[in-house]
Parts: sequence; C-alpha cells; structure tokens
Amino acid sequence: MRFCQFRLFIACAAFAVVIQNVSADEGLWLFNQFPTELVKQKHGFVVTPEFLGRLQSSSVRFNSVGSGSFVSATGLVFTNHHVAADCIQKISSKEHDYLKDGFSAKNLEEEKACPDLELNVLLKLTEVTPKVLEGIAPADAPAEANRKRKANIAALEKSCGAETGNRCDVVPLYSGGRYDLYQYKKYTDVRLVFAPEFSIAFFGGDPDNFTYPRFDLDITFFRVWENGKPVATPNFLPWSKQGVREGELTFVAGNPGTTQRLATVAQLEFMRDVSMPLTLKRLETLIGALESYGRRGTEERRQINDLYFGAQNSQKASLGFYGGLRDAALIDKKRQDEATLRDRVMSDAAKSQKYGAAWGNLAAAYRDIRPHFPRYYGYEMIATGGSELLWVARTLERLAVESAKPNGERLPEYTDSARPSLESSLFSSAPVYRELEAAVIEENLRFLSAELGADDPVVKALLNGQTPRQVAQQAVASTKLMDVAERKRLAADPAALKAITGDGALRYVRLLESAAREYRKKYEDGVKAVLDNDLGKIAQARYDVFGASEYPDATFTPRVTFGPAKGYRNAKGEAVPWTTTIGGTFKHATGKEPYALPKSWLTARKALNLNRPFNFVTTADIHGGNSGSPTVNTRGEVIGIVFDGNLEGLPNRYVFEEQRARSVHVASQGIIEALQKIYRAERLLKELGL
Repeated sequence: MRFCQFRLFIACAAFAVVIQNVSADEGLWLFNQFPTELVKQKHGFVVTPEFLGRLQSSSVRFNSVGSGSFVSATGLVFTNHHVAADCIQKISSKEHDYLKDGFSAKNLEEEKACPDLELNVLLKLTEVTPKVLEGIAPADAPAEANRKRKANIAALEKSCGAETGNRCDVVPLYSGGRYDLYQYKKYTDVRLVFAPEFSIAFFGGDPDNFTYPRFDLDITFFRVWENGKPVATPNFLPWSKQGVREGELTFVAGNPGTTQRLATVAQLEFMRDVSMPLTLKRLETLIGALESYGRRGTEERRQINDLYFGAQNSQKASLGFYGGLRDAALIDKKRQDEATLRDRVMSDAAKSQKYGAAWGNLAAAYRDIRPHFPRYYGYEMIATGGSELLWVARTLERLAVESAKPNGERLPEYTDSARPSLESSLFSSAPVYRELEAAVIEENLRFLSAELGADDPVVKALLNGQTPRQVAQQAVASTKLMDVAERKRLAADPAALKAITGDGALRYVRLLESAAREYRKKYEDGVKAVLDNDLGKIAQARYDVFGASEYPDATFTPRVTFGPAKGYRNAKGEAVPWTTTIGGTFKHATGKEPYALPKSWLTARKALNLNRPFNFVTTADIHGGNSGSPTVNTRGEVIGIVFDGNLEGLPNRYVFEEQRARSVHVASQGIIEALQKIYRAERLLKELGL
C-alpha cells in the first residue's frame, strides 16, 4: 500500500569547516564537509578521512524508506523492523504472518526475497552546479529557469546512468545554492534473514511512539544477493563486543529526510496555516477508516498493519512538527535570524542587488498559491493516496504520456534515469487486497468531497451521482490491474492502454488527470520554481555573509551526525536516564496490547540478564529517514541502531535544540542478549562475530 555499495569515492577530499552558526552537537553533515575541528575541540576525538570513508561505504539507503548498514562481509544488512515492515508485510500471508510472529531463516535457502525493495550504496558524488544552471539567464522567469534546470538535471542523470550503470541522482543542496550528482550502486535482490515479533519491535505502540524511556527491539536483518549468491561486502561495520557506555561519543550515519532549518518565515507560516492543518486532517480520517476496516476481522487487521502504523507514525510526527510551527518563540527566533541576514544583505549594495528581492518573491509565491493549494493537494496526493491500484493506474497513464516526450521535458519521476526504480514498484508481485483498496478509495473520496465541496467539478465527475462507497467498489471490482502481467502489457503498449474503457481504476485516474496536472503545474511554476530560484539565492547570501559555516538541510542523502550517550531532564525537571534495561521491559508489560510481550520473551525471562542496556539516547542530530542508521563508537564498531526520536526533538525540523531533544537507539548489548537467549539465532550471531 502507498502512503502519500563498495568503497566510496568522494570528488572533493574531506575537509574541516569553520563553525560560526552551529551550536552544540547540531548538524546533518555531508561526509565531505564534516566539522573535524569542532569534534576535536568539543569531544577530543580526531575524525579521520579513513573513519568517515569506512562509515559511509558501509552505510545503506533503503530507497524511499530509511537507512541501514552492512554488518558482515557477505551482504548482511542491519536496519529497523519498521523500515523492514513493508517487505515483511508483503511476503506474509493469512497462513504465515511474519510481521506478527517474526521470522528467522535457518540457512541461506530459507532467506525470503522482498518483491520490490531497492537498496542504494553511495559510490561517488560530484558537484555539478554549473552544468545544472547552464543556459539559465538572469532575466529568465522562474518557470522558464525551472524548465531549463529540470532538462539539465534529466540529461545529467541519463548520461551518468548510461555511462556507469549506476543509479544517478542530481540533488539540490542549500536550497538550490549547490547541486551534487550522487552515484549509487543499486541492489534489488534483497532477502529477509531475521525479524522479531511485531509486539516487541513496537512495544508500547502508538502511545510510546516518539517518547522515552522506551523498550523496543526495533531491528531486522536482511541479506543482499547478486547473481544468485550473497554479495561480497568487504566494507562493513564490525559489532562491538563491549557495547555502548554512558557519556561516550557516538556517530550516526544515515539518510535524514526533509528538514527546513533554512526555510524562510513565509515558508514556515504557510506550513503552519495551510499545509500542515490539511495534512493532519487527512491523517486523522485515514486512520479512522483503517481502524474501521481492521475491526472486520483478524485477517483484515493483518492487511492494514503496515499502512495503519505508518499513518499513525506520520500523524504523531506531524503533530510534533505542527507544535513547533505554533511555538511563538521558535517563529520569533527564525524571524530574528532572517532579519539579521536581510540587514546584512541590504547594507551592502552589491549583495542587495543580487539577493535583496528573494524574500519578497517567496512571500508572494506562497501568498498566491494559498487559494489553489487544497486542490493541488487533493488531486495530486489525496485522491490516489494509500491505494496501490490507483497508484498503478496513474503511473501507467502518466508513463504513456511522459515517455512520448523528450527526456528533459518529463515529470522527474518518469525520466529515463528514474524508470528502473519506477518499474520495480510498478511490476511488484506484492499482494493487493481488493476490500482494503475499496475502503481506502472510499475514504479518499469522502475527504475530497468534504474539503473541496460536493460541487467541485472533479469531485462531481468522480462520484457521478453515486456514493463514495459505490464508486470505490466499482473501481476495484472492474480493474484488471491486480495482474502484474497486465501491468507489463499496458506499460509496453500505450495504444492498448488508451483503448481500455471498462477499467474502473483507470477511469478514476483519467477523470483526475487533467485537473491534477493543471494544479501541479500551478504549484511547480508558482512555488517550486520560485523556491529553486530565490531560496537558492538566500542560501548563497548566507554563504556570502557567514562563509562555509552551515550544513545543508536534509535531502534523504547520506549524512553523518554525532553526540554523546546522555540523559536529560524532562519538562517537569525530572531526570531521564540515558538507558533503559531489559528488566524494565518486563516491568512495563501489562499483558494487553500494546504492552503485551510475545511468548518467546515470557518463556526466556529467567535466562535473561535483566540489567543489560536495552534502549538509550544520545544528542546526535537525526530526522525522519535516519531510522535504521547504525550507531557506532569512536572505533567504528556498532553499538546500537537509531529507531526514533523523542517528542521534544520533533521541532528540530525547523530549529535545532539540544537541551531535551534526543535520538533513541536500540543498544547492541540488548540485541545480543535477545539473539542469544530468546531467539537462539546462532547462525546470525556467528556471522556477526559473536
């Protein structure tokens, strides 16, 4: 269901940056722009290029999901259970619910292949800013400049992919002030090796999500295969035999998603007033619809598991982000920082001429898009959100149209370089559940009707005098897109796709398509083009004023962060310990969900060392996408894995604060204890060198 490799070569050598505007252990640092001197001065540890190179060459990106790391020479990958949940759900069935009951392969032959999982390992990155901006004139309107940028990016990605065979992504950094070309080795044969039961991986459920203290074994192991055998991965992270200790310096390597620490006040106010309230309403109604479906029976509950908990996680995170946006002190700080920069710019004639209009342009863009945003959001995201069938239908329709265009004029997700990953998802053999699809589509229509009004022309066309339930059931009952062979046939034959008239899923997306494209273009020309143009100028202005003193916002690309294992005091002034123990897990268990322990844990209790560290916190700066990131000590050994942050850290999306914000990790000591004494995972322990 859809809700809304090798040793690294770095084009520029790692270098130290002078930190002027970064405080505490803040920073989502690029590996080739790491603050070596800051770490040395504050923590007394010299981070060498070899340390960083080893850490990054062992790190793995779970495409569109999260992070992980190689932990053996034969392709063993370590990540979170909730990062793995999509695959685990897809290989489960009514007879074998691996998400609920866990999974452990006794040998290589029993390792189960994921149907559409893609892993990326960074090989090389190169700055390509001049090539991305080639042909763009200062007098070009933002929409025209954006068109040229997109064409240049598509050409660079296609050329790189054709020459190297790698996945190639051009990534904007510093809000478009710089562009880097990332080359990844891509792996698509990924197999499940071990996963614990859901009830211990997500012990405490939604009530404990984004909180601390925690008691979760949120881990999973996969293996990467290539050419029919486990891939050789000589660059991997060894496992610490000692484990994490209080106060020791830790490093986290991963792929944080989206932060907006360089956002303007106009952007933040738009999110606070328009986009975030709409997102929260959508999540609330979707969660309600999924809960209703899950009450039908045990199998229905199994079917919604991954989508439901993903929606709950997004809701809780979004509430935390929204709380930050509504924090007057946070907005005032952003306003003061912005005013300081603008004053410095406007006091210099050359800088004023070059950058002075950028803030006003952004404010105007967000003001102008406000009346159109609900339709853009509704048509482009909500109308098909959560539905596998509608995503397939829309992808087939757009693939036919976009493939007929020159590569540089296509929507980014349909360029030649993006197509292999797109097809991996489009032709996935993962199961699709008709009744669940109908329930989600029905909710999408209800939400659209409520937000846009029953008289909205697209809503009227979709409903055509019927109820949302009737339309949803007809769309699901009449489609043939459940069949992967049919998807492949239609993707290869646009004429055959166009000739189909009786498929309800295709009818649905066709009624949407004209308006969805219209409002997407309004947004991209009116907002994204201005963002790419003027936010990039603001980033350049910051560089001109402050120098190379800041890291770029997160872009779901490899970063490294650091900080000690350290407790804190909560809002009540109470001391919160740096670690929890396995024994604490049993004290918190009530026998009722979400605090019910699996039978395997209850059976093994007497054999366990209850004093073993289980979960712990550090000051390392993380964000969504860091889930599954390895936590290592100064020797580069695995001492844990990131699986969450606390509620106090969610506003760090906009402004970093270290006093109470913490990243939450599973301790290596607790993992080893569980693998040895609960799961008897001798094969896995041997491979880890334990």
